[in-house]
Amino acid sequence: MHSPHKTELNSEQPMDTQMSEPSSEPPSQPPSQPPSEPPQLQNDNITISPENQPQNSSDSSSQQQQQQQEQDPNPNPTLPRKRRRRKKFFTELTATTSLSKTRKNDVAKDCDDEALIAISVGFPVDSLTEEEIEANVVKTIGGSEQSNYIIVRNHILARWRSDVNVWLTYDKAVKSIRSEHKGLVDVAYRFLIEHGYINFGVSPEIKAKKNSSFDGIERGSVIVIGAGLAGLVAARQLVFLGFKVCILEGRDRPGGRVKTKRMFDGGGGGDGDGLVAAADLGGSVLTGVNGNPLGVLARQLDLPLHKVRDICPLYMPDGKCVDSEVDSRVEVLFNKLLERVCKLRQAMIDEVKSVDVPLGTALEAFRRVYKVAEDKEERMLLNWHLANLEYANATLMSNLSMAYWDQDDPYEMGGDHCFIPGGNETFVRALAEGLPIFYGRTVECIKYGSDGVLVCTDGQQFRADMALCTVPLGVLKKESIKFVPDLPQSKKDAIHRLGFGLLNKVVMLFPTNFWGGNIDTFGHLTEDLSMRGEFFLFYSYASVSGGPLLVALVAGEAALRFEMMSPLESVKRVLEVLKDIFHPKGIVVPEPVQAVCTRWGKDEFAYGSYSYVAVGSSGDDYDILSESIGDGRVFFAGEATSKQYPATMHGAFMSGMREAANILRVTKRKSQSSVPFNATTNIDEENDDLDNLFVKPDLSFGSFSALFNPNPNDLDSSSILRVKIGGAVSNSPSLYLYALLSKKQVIQLSQIEGDENRMRMLNHDFGVSLVGKKGLSSTAESLIANIKLLRPQLNEAENGLVHGKDSCIMEE
Repeated sequence: MHSPHKTELNSEQPMDTQMSEPSSEPPSQPPSQPPSEPPQLQNDNITISPENQPQNSSDSSSQQQQQQQEQDPNPNPTLPRKRRRRKKFFTELTATTSLSKTRKNDVAKDCDDEALIAISVGFPVDSLTEEEIEANVVKTIGGSEQSNYIIVRNHILARWRSDVNVWLTYDKAVKSIRSEHKGLVDVAYRFLIEHGYINFGVSPEIKAKKNSSFDGIERGSVIVIGAGLAGLVAARQLVFLGFKVCILEGRDRPGGRVKTKRMFDGGGGGDGDGLVAAADLGGSVLTGVNGNPLGVLARQLDLPLHKVRDICPLYMPDGKCVDSEVDSRVEVLFNKLLERVCKLRQAMIDEVKSVDVPLGTALEAFRRVYKVAEDKEERMLLNWHLANLEYANATLMSNLSMAYWDQDDPYEMGGDHCFIPGGNETFVRALAEGLPIFYGRTVECIKYGSDGVLVCTDGQQFRADMALCTVPLGVLKKESIKFVPDLPQSKKDAIHRLGFGLLNKVVMLFPTNFWGGNIDTFGHLTEDLSMRGEFFLFYSYASVSGGPLLVALVAGEAALRFEMMSPLESVKRVLEVLKDIFHPKGIVVPEPVQAVCTRWGKDEFAYGSYSYVAVGSSGDDYDILSESIGDGRVFFAGEATSKQYPATMHGAFMSGMREAANILRVTKRKSQSSVPFNATTNIDEENDDLDNLFVKPDLSFGSFSALFNPNPNDLDSSSILRVKIGGAVSNSPSLYLYALLSKKQVIQLSQIEGDENRMRMLNHDFGVSLVGKKGLSSTAESLIANIKLLRPQLNEAENGLVHGKDSCIMEE
């Protein structure tokens, strides 16, 4: 959910002899990174997608920067340094991790284009993933069948990635494969489509294809808890896999920790006319576009990607630009400190398997031993780098596990880090379209057992075969949701061990871009070491937001203190920092037109920003958190369930796809056993009369229909309103909710254009909430009985002459 702005040791930088190692030791390995896809092979009918093509634009970039510097009101006295956004120095602890092997650059020498695309997506080059092994894609692990399967799988994947707007049919996939491998095409195509590696996204053709079951089979029902990226992606995929789905969301909007704020100038009045900028208050940067599913969505939506430029000048508290030589020296020393820690932890883990200490403690110990950054300016620079790490991990250095804080490095997405013009809400809106989402439903309890699940919100109950919980780790830590039976101890322990940290932002819309247009980031140093993360880094969104927008980041201990400050005080302190930087240069810092301060730690639907590996935890805890419970009744998704891609938007996205495939796998396994799995298909048999009455409603408009009291002259008499939920995805069995209204209110609703406006009138004007069948009052039961007496066609329905009953997965 973030863009870790991290430094990387540059090979051209001078080595400091004070921390040099004896020549007998092997050199430290640079961080592994998935290679970029090379250009298209001449004998292949595959077009490599633009997101995966290597970019060599250094010449044009330098010319562009030179032109911008000439126009910029803030020329820097020294050349700003490039600071890579990447964790680094993770030492491989298990030699059998095949994926980490594929991430080294020398793999590119032996792989063709298709294999490189597969690697960028996350597949090993010469072995199967755990998902593929569970899916039994080959009869025997290893051997020629597996090798041929991998080639076929990579080919299909590359074919679709060449044009992500078009549905790749099985016929197209099999067309270019030799006939003797048709069986492998069957297996690979089905695996890739069921697990969401191909034919996913929001292009018109793909959305149309995914509105109903791909194989025509109607499976069980699933309640998805949370309408963040993981929940939205999972729901769309589950509908495609044949499941009946609804989403419960506590907020009044989709997106979760992805939230775009529309900023207005003073003359807009908030009505839309004055809209000038869009700011991401939560997840903001696409951290690597090679293989990134959000990069696919951007292409489908024709969204231009703005590369976050690596140039990041640093400023002293008095506004002077940091001396380039001092900057280089401290950056080298900082990276070397991390190297020493990595070698220490490897030795400790080899000798004592369970030792772990805070990363901050180890770094400080080495700093003192090697006498690094004893000068005041150097110490401020070192603390800026430490604040950068605290930003990337959303917590203090004292909380990070020395052994495993960067365990996800081998899986990092390659490619540029990018902004999305207009904000990431564009993705959210596209993914949420047409899905049955119930807002304002804060889940309080999840009960599960052999007969399904019962999800309880404030005053309502929802019943289904399975539930998918996508709430943030912070909510699980707070125990805001009660599980009955209780969660297994292993999962409770993992929830306790993993960390869930905090990052806050101050978003400011200014009347002018006074900081200049040649950079996307700049940093600020502070003398107060305890507040090193306060406004230490600024992001300029001027090139993508639609207006002169500046975002100040607050990380580490400062992020915790920030939540106790008033917004006015926070903005005041940011302006003081900006004035310290720009006033000495003769640049006036104006008052912001509008400012927004985040408080993610106080958000009751998050209680923080994103996960990290705390002391005593490891990457295994992400896997434990992702495990289902109740013999396949309750599943878990979200960034904190992704060992490979935690704390990222694409990690949340991919976890939703993963769990949709897991739900399908469990459902297939259950259907093959002697125990019936779809235990909830008949939960509403007692309400057959109501279903049959609605076969012929008294009034129908849009997704609404109504049954009136038999007394035709009384407008104040009670009526039963039924609302069909699901919209475009309702090709699967429909979901219905009910309300008791007066006949007059129903008629008023029918005169309103559009279901969305009708729902707004129902909720806000009438103050009515929809309920399941069992939530209807005794008044409704009496009304049903009266209508039955005057509906002769009901007898025909009971004799099987009238059809159209739909099952409902919700009850009150």
